[in-house]
Amino acid sequence: MTLICSIKEISYSVRERELFHIDELEIRKGDRIGLVGKNGSGKSTLLHLISGELKPDEGDIFRNGRITLLPQLKNTDTVQSGGEVTQAYINQAFAENPDLLLADEPTTNLDVERVKTLEQHLSRFGGSMVLVSHDRAFLDLLCTSIWEISDGNLKEYKGNYQDYADQKQLEVRQAEAAHEQYERKKKQLEAAIEEKEKRAKRATKKPTDGTASEHKNAKPYFAKKQKKLRQTAKALETRLGQMEKVERPKEAPPIKMTLPNESDMKGRPIIRFEEQTIKAGSRALFDLQPFYLKGGQKTALIGGNGTGKTTLIKSILARKEGISVSPAVKFGYFSQNLDILKPDKTILENVMEDAIQTEDIVRTILARLHFYRDDVFKPVHVLSGGERVKVAFAKIFVSDLNVLVMDEPTNFLDIDAVEALEGLLQEYRGTVLFISHDRKMVSKLAERVLEIKNGKLTVFDGNLQEFLQHEPKEHDETSDELLKVETKISEVLSRLSMSPSEELDQEFQQLLKKKRSLLKK
Repeated sequence: MTLICSIKEISYSVRERELFHIDELEIRKGDRIGLVGKNGSGKSTLLHLISGELKPDEGDIFRNGRITLLPQLKNTDTVQSGGEVTQAYINQAFAENPDLLLADEPTTNLDVERVKTLEQHLSRFGGSMVLVSHDRAFLDLLCTSIWEISDGNLKEYKGNYQDYADQKQLEVRQAEAAHEQYERKKKQLEAAIEEKEKRAKRATKKPTDGTASEHKNAKPYFAKKQKKLRQTAKALETRLGQMEKVERPKEAPPIKMTLPNESDMKGRPIIRFEEQTIKAGSRALFDLQPFYLKGGQKTALIGGNGTGKTTLIKSILARKEGISVSPAVKFGYFSQNLDILKPDKTILENVMEDAIQTEDIVRTILARLHFYRDDVFKPVHVLSGGERVKVAFAKIFVSDLNVLVMDEPTNFLDIDAVEALEGLLQEYRGTVLFISHDRKMVSKLAERVLEIKNGKLTVFDGNLQEFLQHEPKEHDETSDELLKVETKISEVLSRLSMSPSEELDQEFQQLLKKKRSLLKK
């Protein structure tokens, strides 16, 4: 197939540190490549080298045909929203009809519908493309190979992102097997050395019986035997020293956090919503019917750009009229606000500042986010943007909270960091309410889905896959009324448990009667 780009023996350094060295790479017509790697590994730099906007320190890059770069850092000096800006860049890129499209995080700030539209355009795109994206579903759909930049080297994997992830998991299992084999061989050699040394020592002891002549003749024999045993032990020690050490792959240590009021909230309604219209100033955004969120539940809030997702979250945090929050609730809000970090303090100092968890738990969480051992003593000001986001998350995660509210937590994180974040949230026993356009994250975490669409909020009890396959029934006024009554029953029960009264008990009995009546319809 036609060669579009060829890379040979290129290297590129930043502040005298070699970012990467790549021996050889080719991009041919029709190639659909996903480029992955940790923040700071050089993904964006490689795209700029391929496009010609940067020049390598060494090596050659051959280009054939029109190359268009869709940059990650886009012009924000505009009244347009982030999604509108990204869409404008995408439209311009397609208008150029390139032979090779280099797209750096093209789904940033796009809602689910716009991402689907972009996927359709790219599926029909006739040219070659290299995509940098933390959206794993996006890479799954579009890519036929994955380039991974790690520790300054680039490795190619055939298949889409899931194929790549499966191959990486296989590599981990192989590394574990190699480590176990190394440990077994090491123990065998150590045991053999110890045995030879013991036998060599025994060879120096004089026989306890026999004649003097026999003793005299035995001496050279035992001396030779001792020398031979010592030589064998020495040879074994040499073999042991020459064995290439095989490290055990890093494992994600489990976390056991103690959360405030956990037992009082588990499975109980903790945030109740009355029938209302959510507004931004005087502008109506969407209507909602009565519903509630339960303690310990993980809920995803999805919807298009500008539908009112962030407004709803801020209304909950502000405990606005029409939204009742249990006194047991302690909110933690993560919106990638890096102002909560003190640049001159270390990672550990920043995270421990408001922590209610022990330092051991904090360090375990930091390790899960890939801050290992002495990494935690780095000052925040030397960290990359993605690393600072992880520190900000850790700081909130271990603070005095039991309900974690997150607004697009995965923006600007590399895939490794996103998956580390997912792992922590999957084990978290508190309540989670999160906004995300990351379909894989929503699929993995959400037990309940709230969708804002066409001026209404839909509440679905189930995961994302079940939600997408669900066919809505015709509007049922009885069901709406039943939901209102059940919400009211939960509220009255809560008040009865705190301050019982005859008046509340009568109200409770009337509500039960009304519920029975509705169920008969």
